[in-house]
Amino acid sequence: MRKPFIAPLTLLMLSLLLACGQPVAVMAAARRQTNYEFVNGRWFDSRKFVARKFYTVGGRLTSSKPARVDSVIDLAGKFIVPPFGEAHNHNVEWNGEEGFARTKRMYLEAGVFYVKNPNNLPRARAPLLARINIPTSIDVVFANGGLTATGGHPLGVVRRNLERGGMTQADAEGAFYFTIDNPMDLARKWAAIEAGRPDFIKTYLQYSEEYAKRKNDDSYIDWRALDPALLPAIVRRAHRAGLRVSTHVETATDVHNALVAGVDEINHMPGFRPEKGDWAKYQDSSRYKISETDARLAARKHVVVVTTLVSAIDRALEKKEGEAGVSDAVRELLVHNLQTLRKHNVRVAIGSDSYRQTSQVEALNLHRLKVFDNLTLLKMWCETTAWTIFPKRKIGHLREGYEASFLVLSADPLQDFTNVRKIDMRVKQGEILSLEK
Repeated sequence: MRKPFIAPLTLLMLSLLLACGQPVAVMAAARRQTNYEFVNGRWFDSRKFVARKFYTVGGRLTSSKPARVDSVIDLAGKFIVPPFGEAHNHNVEWNGEEGFARTKRMYLEAGVFYVKNPNNLPRARAPLLARINIPTSIDVVFANGGLTATGGHPLGVVRRNLERGGMTQADAEGAFYFTIDNPMDLARKWAAIEAGRPDFIKTYLQYSEEYAKRKNDDSYIDWRALDPALLPAIVRRAHRAGLRVSTHVETATDVHNALVAGVDEINHMPGFRPEKGDWAKYQDSSRYKISETDARLAARKHVVVVTTLVSAIDRALEKKEGEAGVSDAVRELLVHNLQTLRKHNVRVAIGSDSYRQTSQVEALNLHRLKVFDNLTLLKMWCETTAWTIFPKRKIGHLREGYEASFLVLSADPLQDFTNVRKIDMRVKQGEILSLEK
């Protein structure tokens, strides 16, 4: 039987137990992790697949043979890639043991090890802490409540959940969101925001070119957000606290305002959805088109743009009767934005924002759109997405000293991208995963 991975903190606790007279043999067995030798594999080196050998020691990859090899695994010429990431989804939350088990299995089955939740209920996060960020589960970061304006998005989400009984008033202001209408609000509420120990800060811009028009108009409730003039101060506070900032955007102007404010990540590609669900508005899509100037600025500032285009790509490629013009307009917009970002080497990460699915559906839809070649798309999903979720960890590459986390595919995804679904083995921090039925 394989021995479980023991995190550094656990090792410290074991050392303390030793000092307290705990049996040495028991602790030695608990510390020991299987050292594997993986032979005859083709390992992705960020450009191509290379035949080589790797060992896993202490949850890390190494090409140096350790003093002890417990098991040799023949990969039989299969293709090894880093795990995939999900840069935007809200479905990792506490919904009971069975509910979380289903979510975890869904992600691991798709080869998605890393997940970013950019707005969550703090109370739905707490019970997860002992069940995530361990070798046998998914690794997740949380923003807690997002920062918005009075009447701004995600107020609509809260109202719907209040009606369904999924939330209470205690889950609104100060929990799922914080209303920041002026500098005094920011100064007064920042301590509470930090006290929740978010992994990053989520902010909202929504049709910010019309902020003044929308802020007091009830017809725009949930279709407005922060005053863009406040965003730079929020970013400065977050950065002083060592927290990166992700910003929800809807329009090209939102993208511009987020970039000049100094955010680290832009959530959603402009055009990911139409205003108030009216797809006909894409017939005039100019307000959603990212400019060359802003793409250059994003590249210069190393800002990551997260896609979330599942529904929009479906709309672009699956024409409804009598709506061919709408579908063509949506496709033209999406292709323009993605090509503009690619032209200027902007970092693009894959996130779906699709509650009942994972980023696999997003990656496959991007493949259908045919903007990116297979190599670029694979790197976006394995490398950029992992980095924007856990920028300080050695993940996303199969290199010496990096975490021993990878997927074994039965066929080459560079030849056919859909081969990303053909996963024969999953290894996380040196542990071979067995999916629970």
